[in-house]
Amino acid sequence: MIKAVIAELGPWSWWILGLLLLGAEILVPGIFLIWIGLAAIVVGAISFALWDSAIWGWQVQFLVFAALALISAFIGRKIMAGRNDDTDQPMLNRRMEQMIGRTATLEEPITEGQGRIRLGDTLWTVRGPELPAGTRVKIVAIENDDPRVEPA
Repeated sequence: MIKAVIAELGPWSWWILGLLLLGAEILVPGIFLIWIGLAAIVVGAISFALWDSAIWGWQVQFLVFAALALISAFIGRKIMAGRNDDTDQPMLNRRMEQMIGRTATLEEPITEGQGRIRLGDTLWTVRGPELPAGTRVKIVAIENDDPRVEPA
């Protein structure tokens, strides 16, 4: 049945497959299906020129598609690898790491290694040495999602 549908659609079957893969990329983003979809569209374009040719059987079409899919995925990976360049805001969306170096006053004393500070309008649980409330502290690290403080 599938063979009959592909034979009936001719070169359009590759274009339909390519568009389905591009649509799947939108639904399941991962920047991978786009390259395979582009390979299918290219095979469809080649099929328009060679469809009636005796050499352009389904086996050759599949081999060309597989080769183009691998090549386009490799090229796509090279293109996308340049996207991880350094940025002018390296701590964007890293809220905890943005706090390192800031100073605050202890709202609650650090007892048994745990206390609280206020940064902005938020109370944060902090870890550090035993210190009384009201002590100025500096955030020096993030450990287990809690700021680690030392006296400022």
